[in-house]
Amino acid sequence: MKESISTRLESMRAAMRRHQVDACMVPSSDPHLSEYLPPRWQGREWLSNFTGSVGTFIITQDFAGVWTDGRYWTQAESELAGTGVRLMKISSGASVQYIDWLAQTLQPGQVLAVDGAVLGLSVARLLQARGIAMRTDLDLLEEVWTDRPGLPDAPAYEHQRPFADKPRAAKLAALRVEMERQGATHHIISTLDDIAYLFNLRGSDVNYNPIFLSHALVDRERTMLFVGAGKIEPGLAGLLAADNVFVEPYEEVAQALASLPAGSTLLLDPRRITFGTRQAVPDRVNVIEAVNPTTFAKSRKTEHEADYVRATMEQDGAALCEFFSWLEQTLADPQREPLTEYAIGQHLLQARRRRSGFVSPSFGTIAGFNANGAIMHYRAPAQGSAVVEGDGLLLLDSGGQYTGGTTDITRVVPVGAITPEHQRDFTLVLKGMMALSVAQFPRGVKSPMLDAIARAPLWAAGIDFGHGTGHGVGFFLNVHEGPQSISPSTPPDAHTAMEPGMITSNEPGIYRPGKWGIRIENLVLNVPAANSEFGEFLRFETLTLCPIDTRCIDKSLLREDEVRWLNDYHATVRQRLRPHVSGAALQWLEQRTEAI
Repeated sequence: MKESISTRLESMRAAMRRHQVDACMVPSSDPHLSEYLPPRWQGREWLSNFTGSVGTFIITQDFAGVWTDGRYWTQAESELAGTGVRLMKISSGASVQYIDWLAQTLQPGQVLAVDGAVLGLSVARLLQARGIAMRTDLDLLEEVWTDRPGLPDAPAYEHQRPFADKPRAAKLAALRVEMERQGATHHIISTLDDIAYLFNLRGSDVNYNPIFLSHALVDRERTMLFVGAGKIEPGLAGLLAADNVFVEPYEEVAQALASLPAGSTLLLDPRRITFGTRQAVPDRVNVIEAVNPTTFAKSRKTEHEADYVRATMEQDGAALCEFFSWLEQTLADPQREPLTEYAIGQHLLQARRRRSGFVSPSFGTIAGFNANGAIMHYRAPAQGSAVVEGDGLLLLDSGGQYTGGTTDITRVVPVGAITPEHQRDFTLVLKGMMALSVAQFPRGVKSPMLDAIARAPLWAAGIDFGHGTGHGVGFFLNVHEGPQSISPSTPPDAHTAMEPGMITSNEPGIYRPGKWGIRIENLVLNVPAANSEFGEFLRFETLTLCPIDTRCIDKSLLREDEVRWLNDYHATVRQRLRPHVSGAALQWLEQRTEAI
């Protein structure tokens, strides 16, 4: 593979010379600004060999580089070695340092080529603000990637009752109320989870997320849903038409925008559409820029949805009991075959597949032993995966998509003997996770402001970690969703306010490169806490049900209230999961939930 990267780079440079452009940028993006990309838009990986989910590739005639943040540096150094592509380290995934580099590198009159169909509008505006001349009508990948994959063609399907409790017509009516409030006659939606939520539809076009490629244009009476041919079967098309939703060809969204009547007012989210989509809107149309109303609506789970998530957590927790029981028995067997990180991930997937309602993983499992656990987004390769043997810590970050909800959990378990240093780090992470778990906060507080609560026990020890503490989680939708984000890199804007019904991850960590990584993650639900003269307050209900390995704890570092929280949590885990497991899995559950 690495030998072919140089050939691909030269092909790209030749195409740049043909079109007289001086640089080309390939973002990790598709026409919907998705996190996980269909194969057709994985051009950055095809050109560089870097497989991380965040990164920007830039090439000139004498340079090629990938800009990515600290979560991926170790991975990128390995994957880029020998390719001729440089790793360009940035401070966070939200950084736009590559724009600074372009502004300093490109001389007056030089031109950057970037496919406007996948260039985020907000990024395009930053490039324009720096005076960078762009060609956005070129998709150079189409010229050089001769076996480029086509569009996915799997059919979409309904997310039906009892899981989807709010009918499609009701969701559209609520959206139109919000459009009317903002003075919009039309609304364009390109983000796939917003569309899947709005129409109670799901698909399989993107790995790990049950969504399908589409755009939607909503007016005051009817909706156009732009999808590929054959993705909506006739019966489903009829049901959509009954709600005044009409299926149109995927590629005709730009023409529909160009045909909007003079004097109409289009609502769009500048963070969630591409430059190319925005360019299709004619000047005669008024534009309102605001967050998609569906982004807020889908983040606030109904009590009906929350109940299904609770039931899903029992299924997921039971799968984890079966898996960890098997793992401990296997590791304790001196006659066993070598056990690799990749094989561990496959066994965990099989355990989930046996549970009711399971559809797919919600992201690629991270199974990292010792030093690999310090690579935040590590992926064990199918071939040549590290063997788990000797002493140390195994980090497992995994999740499932179920028809009744989406899960995401990280646990760390000991292998062989562990050290007091392991236990100290583990306990500090646990203290941070517990501190956020018990937090009470005003309704509407900006979610990034909660980040310091989880970091405080680590900061007190002179330790920090290089990722956010929490991300929103969908309901049988994307495992990463907004608008809330518990992260220091997220601006505390008004749209990040914490509201009842939101599900968020709680996942502080410690990473010692070359040694070990520790992350403990539960999902939590915003629920009412109290009303006072100072307003309405919320708290977190912990949703995730799986023991936290007490063998890794230094109890001397825990306060009495922290010990009590852990014992109460384990008592709940035991009570909720006991009806779903038996035999060795039940025995493991009983043992790992004993009070400390």
